[in-house]
Amino acid sequence: MKIFARISWLYATIVIMVSLAIMILTFRILPRPRSRKLAAWLIRKAVFFKIEVKGKEDPDAQMFLLNHQSDIDIVIMETISTRDIAWVAKKELFQIPFFGLALKLPQDIAVERESKTSLIKLLKDAKAVIKTNRVIAMFPEGTRSTKGTMLPFKSGAKIVADSNKLRVQPIVLMQSAKYYNIKEFHYKPGKIKAIYLESFIADKSDENWLSDLRIKMQKVYDDELANNPSHR
Repeated sequence: MKIFARISWLYATIVIMVSLAIMILTFRILPRPRSRKLAAWLIRKAVFFKIEVKGKEDPDAQMFLLNHQSDIDIVIMETISTRDIAWVAKKELFQIPFFGLALKLPQDIAVERESKTSLIKLLKDAKAVIKTNRVIAMFPEGTRSTKGTMLPFKSGAKIVADSNKLRVQPIVLMQSAKYYNIKEFHYKPGKIKAIYLESFIADKSDENWLSDLRIKMQKVYDDELANNPSHR
């Protein structure tokens, strides 16, 4: 059984790598965001993911904040949204051969943890992205959480949103690690649910809005898990 699971994971991982290669090769022919949307849809179809969407995307949203469980979270978001998304990712990911190119070509935003200089650059890059009508997407946990409890949200998302008075839309992704987990070499096809919450304008006078948002998103996650046995 473990051998079959590893083979399934290897198949899904190869699909992801091939799709990223197609994105890189077609980038000049299919400029942003179409090349990345194509790659995301290829992954979604080839590895048999269905996505159920609850709620509606705010067409005026300037920032998406998502909980993060799996490497396919970006695939999910790219296929349920038509927006040109600028992902904020750790600087070291941009330095990985091949994969880093898939971040650099679409001009995603690199951030270096615990660096004041990087924070200034993040604010500058975010402002440039907003001017081009792209939407910034961040995983405020900063890394994957696969146990169902969201990690504390890092302050970078609040600083960016507050500085630009952004319209923020939270999205809760259900159990994506259950279907693809690169650390455990695990993959299985299935249906993932994405829940759009109501958007709001960031208010820097509210010092706790980000931590309060984490509590709200966790409650939505827990309630969905409790009321829908298919997620368990």
